[in-house]
Amino acid sequence: MPIYRVGMTDTPTPPNRLDTDFSPSRAIVTASDSGIGRATAVALAEAGMDVGITWHTDEAGAQATAEEVRALGRRAAVAQLDTTDLLACGGVVDRLCEELGGLDVFVNNAGTGASTPFLEIGLEEWRQVVAADLDGAFVCIQRAARHLAQGGAGGRIIAVTSVHEHQPRVGSTAYDAAKHGLGGLVKTAAIELAPFGITVNSVAPGEIATPMTGQTDEDPHETERPGIPVGRPGDAREIASVIAFLASPGASYLTGASIPVDGGMLLMGPQAGSHITAQDWRSADSQ
Repeated sequence: MPIYRVGMTDTPTPPNRLDTDFSPSRAIVTASDSGIGRATAVALAEAGMDVGITWHTDEAGAQATAEEVRALGRRAAVAQLDTTDLLACGGVVDRLCEELGGLDVFVNNAGTGASTPFLEIGLEEWRQVVAADLDGAFVCIQRAARHLAQGGAGGRIIAVTSVHEHQPRVGSTAYDAAKHGLGGLVKTAAIELAPFGITVNSVAPGEIATPMTGQTDEDPHETERPGIPVGRPGDAREIASVIAFLASPGASYLTGASIPVDGGMLLMGPQAGSHITAQDWRSADSQ
């Protein structure tokens, strides 16, 4: 891919019209072997897109997602992606774009977490989480943006962050820092890519019933969460539907936003402050 050096004299002028011509047909969803990524790949296939699917350790899961995409009459391309391998992950995006014949939508969903308290976390663990959740995200998003800018037809970039992009969590120092950083990356990219007709947004999930939260194949409607206003965790498909909207022509005037999809969790700060009656919340083990 060429290196883009966009200055004031060569920046395209944004069109003064509704971007109704945007008709996405090719998407990449990272970490789409399970959970939110799989649900998103299927939702975008339902919206008429061929999908690039990536996996880190679960190749069988990625192939299962690909079968769901193909069952909807769309093409699926599958590749392994390790976002901590910063020298290689951009090349994975390039290869998927080539296999799909281009790119219209890029969903950065890959990431990891940690539950080590601030005073105990070591540099190696810190670097692992930040590399996976922020450094690798930067490489992949930048590479996707270059493809979209070169294509000249606009596009959509959507990052899956977390409610912890906005509010911290005990024991999640590295994760919180990376997600806050990813939120800032999204906002800056939104400003710089707008002249190319590319929107950049993030979706910030709360607790979602996925393998990452230890709720594989569980029905979130059967789980009680009194501290969340809607009273339960979310379903991965509820996140995917918001991502699918952001990927659509109807979201053409929405950029630089972070949309919490959390059942109202972020609204509970003052409530929690006045209703928590024990000190166990201070331990990462209680989270």
